[in-house]
Amino acid sequence: MSTSPLPQRDAFHVYDTTLRDGAQREGISYSVVDKLAVARLLDDYGVGFIEGGWPGALPKDTEFFARAQSELSLTYAQLVAFGATRKAGVAVAEDQQVRALLDSGAPVITLVAKSDVWHVEQALKTSLDENESMIRDTVDFLIGEGRRVFVDMEHFFDGYKHDPDYGVRLLVAAAESGADVGVLCDTNGGMLPLGIAEIVADVAVRSGVRLGIHCQDDTASAVANTVTAVASGVTHVQCTANGYGERTGNADLFPVMANLQLKMGIECLPEGKLGETRRISHAIAEIANIAPDTHQAYAGVSSFAHKAGLHASALKVNPELYNHIDPALVGGDQRVLVTEMAGRASVEMKSKELGYDITGDAERVTHIVETVKDLESKGWTFEAADASFELILMGSDESQSRFEVESWRTIVEQDASGDVRTEATVKVRANGERMISTAEGNGPVNALDKALRSAVTSLHPKLEPLELIDYKVRILEKSDADTSGTASVTRVLVSTSDGKREWTTLGVHENVIAASWRALEDALTYGLMRSQA
Repeated sequence: MSTSPLPQRDAFHVYDTTLRDGAQREGISYSVVDKLAVARLLDDYGVGFIEGGWPGALPKDTEFFARAQSELSLTYAQLVAFGATRKAGVAVAEDQQVRALLDSGAPVITLVAKSDVWHVEQALKTSLDENESMIRDTVDFLIGEGRRVFVDMEHFFDGYKHDPDYGVRLLVAAAESGADVGVLCDTNGGMLPLGIAEIVADVAVRSGVRLGIHCQDDTASAVANTVTAVASGVTHVQCTANGYGERTGNADLFPVMANLQLKMGIECLPEGKLGETRRISHAIAEIANIAPDTHQAYAGVSSFAHKAGLHASALKVNPELYNHIDPALVGGDQRVLVTEMAGRASVEMKSKELGYDITGDAERVTHIVETVKDLESKGWTFEAADASFELILMGSDESQSRFEVESWRTIVEQDASGDVRTEATVKVRANGERMISTAEGNGPVNALDKALRSAVTSLHPKLEPLELIDYKVRILEKSDADTSGTASVTRVLVSTSDGKREWTTLGVHENVIAASWRALEDALTYGLMRSQA
C-alpha cells in the first residue's frame, strides 16, 4: 500500500470515493476482492486519493485495509480511511472508532463532521461548541499520530442557509488543528451551479482555508456543481466512478476529469491517463455488475455516435464540426449509425468504418440506402446490429455459397406431468452436401440455435467456437390488420462470440421464432464470413 506523499500533484487533488460513497448505490455490493480490483483500476487511472471505506464500522472495510497492506501496490494514489470525529463527551484517545482509523494503516484519513446547526442540535444532540471541540481534538490527535487529515463538512450548503457563519467557523477550526482540506459537502444534493458559485466564493474569502467539494446528484447537477466549485476556487474534488452513489448518485469522476482537463486546462491526471477513461469506466461497471451507461458523457459508447444524415455529411468534411472533442482523447471513437435517418454520407462513413470503401460506387450506395430505409420502415434497426448491416453491405452474392437453409421447424410439447420439451430440426446445404440436424433445447430458440450450429459446423468446422451470448426481444407497434398484442411485430437482437470478438445480428417478423431464426442465421453467416476472411 502506497504511503508516500506525491507533492508534485498536491496542487490539485483528485479524490475518489467509489469504494465508500459509491458503494451506497442500490444494487451494488462489493466483495473485498472487488474493492481491491476497483482500487487498482482507479490507481491506473491516476487519481490521487482512493477512499477505501470506513474501518471499524464495517467488517468488510476493516478487512480491505488489512489486505491492502500486502496486496495493494499503488503507483499514483494514496489510500484513505473514512470515519467520524470522536463522540461527544468521549476523550479522543479512548474513542474506538478513531482508534480503528489509525489501525487501518492508511496514510490519509478523512473525517466527517456535522456543519449544519440543525444536525448538530437535532442529530448529534450536542452543543455547537462541543461539536467544534470534537473536530479540533480528532484532527489534532490524528496529526500527532503522523496522519494527513481532510475534513468533510457534511450538509455544508444546507447549513450555510441556516447559519452562514457556523460552517466557516468549523473550517477554520479544522485548519488550525492541522487539517489540509475542508470539504464542502452538498450531502442532500439540492444545489445548483449558481448557488455553488456564490457560496464557495464567499466561504473561500471568509475562511482562508483550502477547500474541497463533494456533490450528490439529486438535481442532476453534480458534475456541473463540481466544475463550478473549481472555477470558484476549490482545489480538491471528490467523485465516484460512473457517478455511483446513494439515491441518484455522486459527481461522476470521468466527465469531471475530462471537463477539468479538456475544457478548463487543469492537468489533474498524469499524462496520458485521460485516454483510459472509457476502459476504466467500463471495467469498474463490470465489477459492480452494472451495465455501462451507453449515453454517459465522454465514457459511453454513444457519446460520439452520430445518427442524422446531416451530421454524417458534415463529419465527412471535418469531424470537429459535430464532435466537441477528439474522441480518442478519452479512449473513445466516433461512430456513425445507419438508420432510416441515414443518407448517403452515413452509409459511406459506416461502410468505411467496417472496412469497405464504397464512396466511388454511387449505384451501390443508393441501393444500400434504399434497402436500409425500406427495412427500417418495417421495424428493422441497424444501430446495434453492425453485423447485419455488413451482410447487406456485402450483398447476397458473397454469402450465397456459404450455406443455404432448406427448411427449419420446431416442436414444443408438454406432457401430463407438466414437463415441457422442445425440439428443432434444420435442413441445410453447403459445399454440395445436405445436412439434417435435430436438437433439443430449453426453448424453441435455443433448440434452433443448437440444430443450426450442429448442421453448419459439421460442414464448416471453423464455426465450432461460436457461442450465443445474448438474446433480446422487443415488441414493436401493433399491426393494422390485428390489434391484439400477440400479433405485433417482433424485433430480435442476437449477440454472438467466437472467443475473440463479438457481433450482433437482427431479425424482424410477426412471429418471434421466425425473427429469432433470421438473427441466428445471420449470426452464423457473419461468423463464417469472418472465419474465411
